[in-house]
Amino acid sequence: MCLITLAYRVHDSFPLVVAANRDEYYTRPTRGLHFWDDHPGLLAGRDLEAGGTWMGVTRGGRFAAITNYRSTTPAPDPARSRGMLTLEFLAGEAAPLDYLQAICDQGGQYAGFNLLVGDRDGIYYLSNIEGQVRALTPGIHSISNGLLDSGWPKQRCAETRLAAALNGDVEHSALADTVSDRRPAADAELPDTGVGIELERALSPQFITMEAYGTRATTTLAVHRNGDVRVREQDFSAGGVAGEVRMEQFVLDAGASQGAD
Repeated sequence: MCLITLAYRVHDSFPLVVAANRDEYYTRPTRGLHFWDDHPGLLAGRDLEAGGTWMGVTRGGRFAAITNYRSTTPAPDPARSRGMLTLEFLAGEAAPLDYLQAICDQGGQYAGFNLLVGDRDGIYYLSNIEGQVRALTPGIHSISNGLLDSGWPKQRCAETRLAAALNGDVEHSALADTVSDRRPAADAELPDTGVGIELERALSPQFITMEAYGTRATTTLAVHRNGDVRVREQDFSAGGVAGEVRMEQFVLDAGASQGAD
């Protein structure tokens, strides 16, 4: 993902609500949202080049999502796939905090990342740029290609829109709208990540439409306090043309901790 906004323990009925965009090169092979044959109970899209995923949820109540951290610092050579960080948590059994604490020691093996992992007892954040694990506090949070809650224009817009969406029925269409703005930010508000003003402008919208790179999917997730999980994914092709929509709904396995009460 390259933009994630989430409401954590804000809504009385939905302790976790997420809207996110995956930005990627259009030519990178991908399979969209599905339950994986080799990891039963895992619902996620799959990067067919490296094998990992950018965001997923399991029938057991595990959740993970990742964004790249934008920097001109060279990646380690060779660099491990960041999408495997989400997959290894989702397919594993380690508690979220334990998992991220272990990853802290391996952060130098990856290009910059922001990683969220959690279950119904808690959600935690780690960036290998910052190097420390943080527990998410109840509230509305966002991540793009800087650190958590860094306040980039696309993030502020997403947070405001998500707060408004929570005032009514938590509908997938309203959630998708929180990350759908295609307008670039004003130059005065652009972050300086070292890539130059032209690229900063092109990457500043919530929804990116560059020639070879852009928003490939918008995913929305709503977890009800009764364990009902609803996920929707909208695919996009070059130019931001809408494609296939996939929707899944399931109930968390009995015994998954309620946590959000």
